[in-house]
Amino acid sequence: MAKKKAFVLRIDPDLQAQIERWAADEFRSTNGQLEWIIHKALKEARRLPQKNKKAN
Repeated sequence: MAKKKAFVLRIDPDLQAQIERWAADEFRSTNGQLEWIIHKALKEARRLPQKNKKAN
């Protein structure tokens, strides 16, 4: 399993409730939903490291 870093996140209670509901709708944990949201935002902003593409 990949290492994960824990950190404190301060968030508006209403926003947290919305994320919790969204996570439940997607059958994810709240933490998993936040990771998914962050990953999606990084991908859309092209901020993720590029994977090496092999030449065929």
